Amino acid sequence: MPPARPAHRARALAVTAALAAALPLLPVPPASAASAASAGEETPGLRGAFASAAREYGVPESVLLGVSYLQSRWDGHDGAASVSGGYGPMHLTDAATALAGAGHHAEGAEDPRGDDARPAVRPAAHAPESPRVPEAPGPQTLPRAAELTGLPAEELRTSPAANVRGGAALLAEAQRGLGRPLSPDPADWYAAVAAYPGAGTRQAAESFADEVYATLNAGASRVTDTGERLALPPAGARPDAADRAAVAALGLPAPSRDPRAECPRALSCAWLPAPYEELGEGEYGNHDQAERPRAPAIDTIVIHDTEATWETTLGLVQDPAYVSWHYSLRSSDGHVAQHLATEDVGWHAGNWYVNATSVGLEHEGFLTAPDAWYTEAMYRASARLVRYLAARFDIPLDRHHILGHDNVQGPLPASVPGMHTDPGPYWDWSHYFDLLGAPFVPTAGPGAGVVTIAPDYATHRPEFTGCGEPGAPCPPHGSGAVRLHAAPAPDAPLIRDPGTHPGDGASGPGVNDVGARASAGQQFAVAGRRGEWTAIWYLGQRAWFHNPPEAPTALNARARVITARPGLDALPVYGRAYPEAAAYPPGVPAQAVTPLPYTIPAGQEYVAGALTDSSYFRAVTFDPSEHQLVRGEPYYQIQLGHRVAYVRAADVLARRG
Repeated sequence: MPPARPAHRARALAVTAALAAALPLLPVPPASAASAASAGEETPGLRGAFASAAREYGVPESVLLGVSYLQSRWDGHDGAASVSGGYGPMHLTDAATALAGAGHHAEGAEDPRGDDARPAVRPAAHAPESPRVPEAPGPQTLPRAAELTGLPAEELRTSPAANVRGGAALLAEAQRGLGRPLSPDPADWYAAVAAYPGAGTRQAAESFADEVYATLNAGASRVTDTGERLALPPAGARPDAADRAAVAALGLPAPSRDPRAECPRALSCAWLPAPYEELGEGEYGNHDQAERPRAPAIDTIVIHDTEATWETTLGLVQDPAYVSWHYSLRSSDGHVAQHLATEDVGWHAGNWYVNATSVGLEHEGFLTAPDAWYTEAMYRASARLVRYLAARFDIPLDRHHILGHDNVQGPLPASVPGMHTDPGPYWDWSHYFDLLGAPFVPTAGPGAGVVTIAPDYATHRPEFTGCGEPGAPCPPHGSGAVRLHAAPAPDAPLIRDPGTHPGDGASGPGVNDVGARASAGQQFAVAGRRGEWTAIWYLGQRAWFHNPPEAPTALNARARVITARPGLDALPVYGRAYPEAAAYPPGVPAQAVTPLPYTIPAGQEYVAGALTDSSYFRAVTFDPSEHQLVRGEPYYQIQLGHRVAYVRAADVLARRG
């Protein structure tokens, strides 16, 4: 059966439903018929829709633009729904359309714990028996927008202009319901903005509003998914104490933050712990207690998507026989739930070495549903959380240390084919790193020996298959991934991946096939240039990608590179940086250090991340006092292909490329 809805979630739904019921039920009249009539010639396109809706309902245009940016970055997504059932630039919600799922850990062959010293964890046995359509995190705003505007629901879903009008009507209704004037001053709308996403707590509502006003004050500009450039000039909107105090009238609960929650103060963050329980016969779940970062260190953050709705995700992580991660992030408003203390080790990445040294973040979303889009609110909340964790644990903000689950290498040859592939080619790494304050920029001139993959997400639309039926084309969609060929031609075969595809090694265009793919932010050593094509060293091969000067898909860079030391014909690579056998003390079985089915021929170069001591965190008992950390000789992490890998420092020479 599906997991029961958490009690705190039910309370939040009841509160937000009561709030919606308390607001006026009469259609919101236009702010001034005269103002609409005297507007003169209408501005075309979406910009005109924002201006017109602002005049009609008396909402400052900057407030409309700011709220829309936090929800959709002004994109319409061709009428497709977000993962939380929201439509259009204003993210009007209708939960009947929301997707459902059982959680990505329940799919495929990956053992999320990834420790062959223990029996494999099989999460599929604990997944819900059938998908279900969830309740949304707040009142459904699209039906109410239809009532307020008199527009059909279908038009609100599919027409960006109508959608903006619906959002303006909702904001005006909230402002009136709060007893606030339809003021031209954006600062006076703080409480109405806080009400907009239907958050379940005052903290979540205020966190959303704070991000909207940060956007208003910083300004924003971008080209939308319809090719229209919109701009929001810096507004200088500074809500005062009275503006902020008006949020109290929403009647939302304001629980104090649990002291165990490890989040920046600006985030809405709740503590919803994963259980640590004995299950019998020496087994326990669903994580390991530790004393990180003292032992082991924390040097990586892993980005996942849930492949499930918010409710299902929270239910699964509270199952003691399931698996665990540290944080979940909700799409509708960026709310964060923390499940594990960062000092403890989650079972999420499929590689025990990575689990032991990482923090795992799950984002509500679906890899194979590219139009079930992530909201800007969730991207921003995630970036705030990652910046906080990176500062706390001294983690560099680069793609060697901020990994997707799809960048995590299989620990052993047999595990490589079953490794997970989320968040996939539709996660916008370039935008995410902009929000992290670490944008991808060129750091070298023409002819550089290293490149950073960085296609323009909105306009770069490689063809993928398998988003619906196997082999069926995915909808055209922006992507940060480039496809890699064996020769500089679009019809040349894709690079082969003998690890992901044992046997013939043939890679394909599937959305879950990472065998011939490089993603934004990843860095590779240049192996050649020919016309509009650039070659990189990748999985022991020369791999070509299209990189035309008028629409470049990579930036020139400098970085540390490694190559096999003299005397080695080929450099072995590993899926985990485990110590040598001699490093293990008595009573701790030495773990296998088994090469992957990839080798690096002499003369090839690969970009290196951190140089770190090898380590093995032995945690096979419920009693954490029996856990031990073994350290050994140093390794480099390298960008081998789409996934990272590890090489012994003694086997390589390193230089600045």
